[in-house]
Amino acid sequence: MMIVRRTRVITNIISRRVNSNCFTTSSSTISSSPILKFPSSLLSLDLPEIWPPSSPAVTNCCTANDQPSAALVIDGKLIADEIRFRIAEQVRRMKDSVGKVPGLAVILVGDRRDSLTYVRNKVIACEDAGIKSLVTQFPQNCNQDDVIRALSNFNEDPSIHGILVQLPLPQHLNEEKILSALKLEKDVDGFHPLNMGNLAMRGREPLFIPCTPKGCIELLIRSSVEIMGKNAVVIGRSNIVGLPTSLLLQRHHATVTILHALTKNPEQITREADIVVTASGVPNLVRGNWLKPGAVVIDVGTFPVEDPSCENGYRLIGDVCYEEASKVASAITPVPGGVGPMTIAMLLSNTLDSAKRAYDFT
Repeated sequence: MMIVRRTRVITNIISRRVNSNCFTTSSSTISSSPILKFPSSLLSLDLPEIWPPSSPAVTNCCTANDQPSAALVIDGKLIADEIRFRIAEQVRRMKDSVGKVPGLAVILVGDRRDSLTYVRNKVIACEDAGIKSLVTQFPQNCNQDDVIRALSNFNEDPSIHGILVQLPLPQHLNEEKILSALKLEKDVDGFHPLNMGNLAMRGREPLFIPCTPKGCIELLIRSSVEIMGKNAVVIGRSNIVGLPTSLLLQRHHATVTILHALTKNPEQITREADIVVTASGVPNLVRGNWLKPGAVVIDVGTFPVEDPSCENGYRLIGDVCYEEASKVASAITPVPGGVGPMTIAMLLSNTLDSAKRAYDFT
């Protein structure tokens, strides 16, 4: 009886407030009532990821002391080579057993130097593993329908088990529309909305995990880095790296914080992390004083810097000031030779898994 009386009292109070014009349709009343300020959309504003000019990344990466590096160098090339060796063994076994090999198709738009390098390295890796590879390249100003048509042809080709659209695409192309046209079971990059959605949901399993985030987690696991219960910071929130990396870390039961260009006090937040994965695309953003002593650092960034002494006329640096960070961290990936080789190894692994499903091969 007491519960019924309280319910009636609450109902009467609400009724009196309505009758006293508390919820009037007057625009002035609505605007002054904080509880009735409805957002135009529950989705966030789509703001560009531009790090502020005052970022310490604009300064040169150097260290003021002679303290020796204490960090374990996580050798991504060595680990990737081991994975690729196992993949090649399985491809040979598939060819001997069913007379088929996995097939990977790459769609490349434009002539960005980094994209050309990535695609060339992927083709070489496919050849080494015995995987068939095809590349279709379009000019920078190509028509979107032509790209989708090429993608559709690969969708229907039974000898192709993985399709990769090299990102980023030129701005005049609708990345969302192109990636959505990709057949789910051939999305070896893991960027299809259904693959990303299944990755985000507990109890669901994506057909493919995005290659670079998958490579980051593989590096942590194969380096015996404990993830469960640790504080992890992911710097950058792109669909390609930041977002799926944060989801994977959560699946491994880390407590995850995502930093981006609008984050206040990123240095302070990063200093609390046991694991730092950075994919901001800003060279030397993360300095030694950003890190907690003993933190593990995974640097996804790759930024070409002109250097006449190098064979190609440039060298690569990452998001992390390696010279400083290696004196604070317990383990760190180099650039190059860290995450990059793992990304390619994970692409081959995903393509092999796709072919296994297609041929019912175990």
